[in-house]
Amino acid sequence: MGDKRPGYARPMMDLRQVSELWRRCDVTLRDLPFALLAFAVSLVPAFHGNGTQLGNMPARPFDALGILVVALECLPLIVRRRWPATSLVLVTLGFVLDQFLAYHTLAGTALPIALISAGAHLERHRRVTVLVLSAAYVPFVLVLNLLGSTEQVADYLLFFAALALPWGIGTWLRSTRAAEAERRRHVAEATRAAERTRIARELHDVVTHHVTAMVVQAEAARYLTAAPERLDSTLSSVTDTGRRAIADLRQMLDLLKAEHDADVGTPSAGELRTLVEQTRQAGQPVEFTEEGNAARSAGDTEFVAYRVVQESLTNALKYAHGSRTEVRVRHGEKEMTVEVSTDGTGSRAASPGGSGRGLTGLRERVESVGGEFSADRQAGGGFLVQARIPSGGPA
Repeated sequence: MGDKRPGYARPMMDLRQVSELWRRCDVTLRDLPFALLAFAVSLVPAFHGNGTQLGNMPARPFDALGILVVALECLPLIVRRRWPATSLVLVTLGFVLDQFLAYHTLAGTALPIALISAGAHLERHRRVTVLVLSAAYVPFVLVLNLLGSTEQVADYLLFFAALALPWGIGTWLRSTRAAEAERRRHVAEATRAAERTRIARELHDVVTHHVTAMVVQAEAARYLTAAPERLDSTLSSVTDTGRRAIADLRQMLDLLKAEHDADVGTPSAGELRTLVEQTRQAGQPVEFTEEGNAARSAGDTEFVAYRVVQESLTNALKYAHGSRTEVRVRHGEKEMTVEVSTDGTGSRAASPGGSGRGLTGLRERVESVGGEFSADRQAGGGFLVQARIPSGGPA
């Protein structure tokens, strides 16, 4: 049993907050503690003469100049990520003085750290930096020999390889970081593209259906001037359809907000009767048949089924206005099937031309949930849309 007092979890929360604040600090500030720690440790008398000893020359007693050399080696690590080239040059200079003056301090370990940082964070003139440092290694070796170094050529080559290793590690870190950034960029682009496609599909389904119905109703109203009661009814239907279009657009825009509840206002198969009735008001004779009961957790299935029926009825209004249309929906234990057919005896309505996106979008919707979709002309005329949509409920 843990302590459930209100203040028990506060230390952990405070640590997380401190950690988050620390990550938000500038990299120079975050690199400061390590540089100061390396400087302080290198000044400890027990570590004097225990650093890198290239040349096997007798160690020089530590003095005030030694403190300056240690500072030159360690303190530039403060800017190892902000200005990696500057940091590397200063640390290298401090290391060279450390070896020439034979202090052999522990601060010599700052050089491989500076090399790793430069390899990882240096963005420009990387090859030039490598060439200059490699070329500078030759006079460095010659001066050491003049000062009495007893190292052999093989020893110098081995030390050069040891210096190349941290640079290689830094380069590998840089390439890994770049690859991860590129992967994230591709994921972000794919996500944006998918979101744009989804928004375009939703706009197409919502706007096209309502606007088609309004155009068809408005076209019919032209021939009803001699029947005021029917004209008034038709114009009322146009008004109602426009209001529904505005309401649906507002609802869709609300769903696109980051804080929206994804389940609020999403069309479902339960609203199919309302959709059919709206299509009838637009002048399309529609017969609706529904069998079975929807699965308990068939949210996506019902949404896709609704869009299939909506787009199919929109196409019936566009291309077979007045034609007898049948909508058949069957709820099964494992899947939901939808069929929408027209007999082809109607006329093409004066409606906005099709772009071909509707059926393509339906196929993508159905296949995205593992279903099957087909849309073909019938042998005797007319058009048949069929969709088999797996149910989200238990098998």
